[in-house]
Amino acid sequence: MLRMLLLPLGLPGPYKQVMPRSDTTRPGPAWFFREYEPAGVDLGSPAAVAAYDRNQGTDSDADDALLDRLGVVTGIRLVDLACGTGSLVVQAARRGAEAHGVDVSQEMLAFARARAERAGVGAHWHQAGFLDYAHPAGPADVVTTRSALHQLPDFWKQQALLNVAGMLRPGGTFYLWDVIFSFEPADAAEHLQRWIDTAGRPDGRGFTRADFEAHVREEFSTYAWILEGMLERAGFDIVSDASLTPTHGEFLCRRR
Repeated sequence: MLRMLLLPLGLPGPYKQVMPRSDTTRPGPAWFFREYEPAGVDLGSPAAVAAYDRNQGTDSDADDALLDRLGVVTGIRLVDLACGTGSLVVQAARRGAEAHGVDVSQEMLAFARARAERAGVGAHWHQAGFLDYAHPAGPADVVTTRSALHQLPDFWKQQALLNVAGMLRPGGTFYLWDVIFSFEPADAAEHLQRWIDTAGRPDGRGFTRADFEAHVREEFSTYAWILEGMLERAGFDIVSDASLTPTHGEFLCRRR
């Protein structure tokens, strides 16, 4: 299995290990990225999480369309990293999949558990991040992540992708959707300003202009060509990719 840690566990002195977050996390050294202190929209309260769910435009039909594409049926083991409010995990569980939702936020996971209870389905929920999640079951058939990998700088994105590869069976599927830049670097200002100008909504009706400005200023979205290299180095073959807009895209991959 591929491992994403850069140094052996149990190092002394400045490499003293921090405590794991749960039984599905692995400890990391003191210099590990602070994944439990994410940048961007504040999601530290139930009200903020409920607003996030509304702003994301959660759509069970869209979730089902994606699950169809990924071949998620009864018996498939799916892991959704940074699962947020859990809509994809719940729809996978409705199909009879062994569905695992992973998120660093206790508030997000509480919302997701309540969603699963309302739907009358069972799912597995884990408080963990891209970097420290240690999958407790057998190898996954499908791993997904949407609108979340941008929380990590590029160095740590690479480590996260190694961790994803390590939890997938050979030939397993990895799906990534995010703010991914397909424009030429010289054209960045033009495309980013257009995105901010057109995507922002009035307060209370969606993510605001200030939210998108903060995303560009404080978070870590990157170029498609950088992610391509990271995916290949992590052990994936890219089956397909699409730039849905100059600022958003997806990758569908198979683990070698």
